[in-house]
Amino acid sequence: MYKLKYKYWGISSLSLLILIFSFTPLSNQEIKPQQNLVEVLKSLGQEYPEHYIENPDSMDIKRGYDLIHVGKTTPPDGFASNAISKFYTCTSCHNVEREDPDLTLVDQDARLEYAMKNELPYLQGTTFWGAVNKESWYNDDYVLKYGSLVEKASGSLKESINLCATVCSQGRELEDWEMKSILSYLWSLQMKVEDLDLSEKEIDHINTLAESDNDSAIAFIKSHYLTKSPATFADLPESKEKGYPFEGRPQYGKAIYELGCQHCHHAYGESDLVLDNSILTFKWLKKHMPENSKKSIYEIIRNGSYSELGHKEYMPNYTLEKMSHQQVEDLRAYIESNLK
Repeated sequence: MYKLKYKYWGISSLSLLILIFSFTPLSNQEIKPQQNLVEVLKSLGQEYPEHYIENPDSMDIKRGYDLIHVGKTTPPDGFASNAISKFYTCTSCHNVEREDPDLTLVDQDARLEYAMKNELPYLQGTTFWGAVNKESWYNDDYVLKYGSLVEKASGSLKESINLCATVCSQGRELEDWEMKSILSYLWSLQMKVEDLDLSEKEIDHINTLAESDNDSAIAFIKSHYLTKSPATFADLPESKEKGYPFEGRPQYGKAIYELGCQHCHHAYGESDLVLDNSILTFKWLKKHMPENSKKSIYEIIRNGSYSELGHKEYMPNYTLEKMSHQQVEDLRAYIESNLK
């Protein structure tokens, strides 16, 4: 009888211990490089973002991939969805891979070199890789210039996606299942602790902070990546004839032309204007360079173009963070080097 009671007490105690440890906060456990960043921050007391999706379904991820890369997919209860936009897909302006070797700062040349090394497009939009880990999307000068149009989107990934679909892509609003699918796919592109390139000493420091000061641990983690993509609308040079006061580097300009311009401006691409590698094309670009029109590389890079009646598609501008003044001169130097 006593042995039987002891046996049941042992089972109950074991069950209680399992229950206790299953709910032990991660802040009392060791943080590992392979962990998803959002889960580590949650364990330290930060709430999940409103766009969070727990354990995304594999079919939703597949549909989201299609919507991002192709613009349409097979709905849960149908044969084929309508295209979100007749003109663009999300990857017209956004990569889906890491773009920056250092996640803590804006370094245009480092980003361009990373794109060259990894054969990535050099685009106006911020990559979707790690987008779910950001805390703001349409930022800074987008808010200053467009005001109420982007106000909600600046603090909401869902609103940003719909704004991109309806305005930037000149398409339609997403259905609920499409939004869920896109978010599911984006969560498959989330950052892990190891992506922050922390040293063992820094990870140990986070674990030490997590034992007594969660807020400091969160702040330390966030100091190793940008929680938004800064956006500064840059001015045109005082003289397009002279350009910006930098000496152009044709080798970088070649990369910008091929990875940036030709990403959309190729045969059967998003743009009606085809920029090939012919002398005629480089002569045309050189001729229009000093003009006050969207045919000038200065005007189109810095100001973009606008939707017009009968021609809804347009080109977004490159912010200063996405293409520096130096890099604009690099592009010019490459164009001119093909005419010597």
